[in-house]
Amino acid sequence: MGFDLYTRLRASAFAGKVTRYAIGSIIALLSSIVVFALMYVALGGKHTTICSIGAFLAGAIPNWVLNRRWAWRLRGQVAFLREIVAYIAISGVVLVASSAGTGAMQAWVKHHVPPHHGIRVLLVTAAYVFVQAVLFAAKFIVYEHWVFSGRSRVRAAVRSRHQVWTAARANRSP
Repeated sequence: MGFDLYTRLRASAFAGKVTRYAIGSIIALLSSIVVFALMYVALGGKHTTICSIGAFLAGAIPNWVLNRRWAWRLRGQVAFLREIVAYIAISGVVLVASSAGTGAMQAWVKHHVPPHHGIRVLLVTAAYVFVQAVLFAAKFIVYEHWVFSGRSRVRAAVRSRHQVWTAARANRSP
């Protein structure tokens, strides 16, 4: 039974895409975790927002490349608004959520964990990982249906609306 499921998943293009997305996300997350933890230690356990920004940059750039080229197998010209601007907007939401999550954990750690304990780094970094894990599926859905879909649904909707309006106008009686 398990082998049959494995064979079916391997044959599915969608399962392959999800697997490539997951592997790319793990690579990006590992880059982010290392940068976040190093910056957190270097900044003396302060400024979790700066740590989140550094971690975000360390993971977002390779993540975009891996998602576009490997997971969704897009080549050629980039659709600037749909791919770049939308990806930055989604990443901005993730960055804000990461900053909020790590900031909240930092505030808790300050009051509950004595200074100079490695557990502080682990807990605050774990908060960063938790936010990334929670948003993992939501990002996939948005990437699949909008960012890397290969077609602009907004442009199609505007074009359709314009066509309906002009057709309805042409069919009016005086």
